[in-house]
Amino acid sequence: MTDTDDLKTHLLAAIDASASLDALDTVRVEALGKQGRVTQLLKTMGALSPEERQARGPAIHGLREAVTSAIAARKAVLEQAALDAQLASEALDMTLPVDMVAPGTVHPVSQVMDELAEIFADLGFAVATGPEIEDDWHNFGALNIPETHPARAMQDTFYIAQAEGSDEPPMVLRTHTSPVQIRTMVEVAKRQNGAGAPIRIIAPGRVYRSDWDATHTPMFHQVEGLVIDKGITLSHLKWTLETFLRAFFERDDVVLRLRPSYFPFTEPSAEVDVGFSIEKGKRVIGGAEGWMEVLGSGMVHPRVIAACGLDPDEWQGFAFGCGIDRLAMLKYGIDDLRPVFEADVRWLKHYGFAALDVPTLSGGVGTAA
Repeated sequence: MTDTDDLKTHLLAAIDASASLDALDTVRVEALGKQGRVTQLLKTMGALSPEERQARGPAIHGLREAVTSAIAARKAVLEQAALDAQLASEALDMTLPVDMVAPGTVHPVSQVMDELAEIFADLGFAVATGPEIEDDWHNFGALNIPETHPARAMQDTFYIAQAEGSDEPPMVLRTHTSPVQIRTMVEVAKRQNGAGAPIRIIAPGRVYRSDWDATHTPMFHQVEGLVIDKGITLSHLKWTLETFLRAFFERDDVVLRLRPSYFPFTEPSAEVDVGFSIEKGKRVIGGAEGWMEVLGSGMVHPRVIAACGLDPDEWQGFAFGCGIDRLAMLKYGIDDLRPVFEADVRWLKHYGFAALDVPTLSGGVGTAA
């Protein structure tokens, strides 16, 4: 056996005996480092004659390749063993509860919107949306509010001027989500060639009016509901509102009172009051110690139904609307509307909800974080 064979046997044995990556690296340096034994043999090749180089060269190069391959193979084995040991030491019991950091906080208005969608979906309503910049006809005319109607006084607010020389009337930031009702009825009438079809929608979204005090802001959120079908009466409206408010406030003792009122787009019209009681010095929805107005409602005016292309002698319906922000204030004890839109993180942490706390009827639509 030559010196090269002895060195090969020694190095391969040392590689195989390496129990750690550090030990293996020591062998690597001993063999292939700048002063390594294999490296030194390779350096002697330059001083050999051609005949000696031809005789000894293959053995020396073969030694280097064998050592290099053995080190790579042993390194792979040791790295896998180290990974297995790490995984075993860091094993987690997936059945244990995790201290989860919530990815953000849900605004009370957003939470209430989700609650409304959940409640009305259970009642067979779909969610409809529309543009926030509306034309005069959808926002006023189709709702039986002509240009000279006094009902425009509170809503004739944020207009967007048309280009100079344009004959088109100015567009307006919608003052209610009622235009969504109009667009839905028009679309249904077109699709059914005027024959109509049952409609059950809610229309939540942002609206704009020139108001600013503790209970009003220039931009706020509103939800309106619309039902169009055959044989619809006020009793259907009252049952729907009672069911909605009892689910929303999570109380079975919610009592409603309908007071005659006037809206251009409904006939008859009614303001809806909800009963409240005093508990621990605070006014709480439920009972009948007093009354609080929460929304407006009524039977859809025949002129509105006709304006949308449906036959009011065949189709009837009811509509209602209320402020989402005020619903949030009533349910979650918010006493001033303005901070709702002031983006104060401290306020949001106090009134907000966990991001993964999705409202459900079975779990309670408004479980606070």
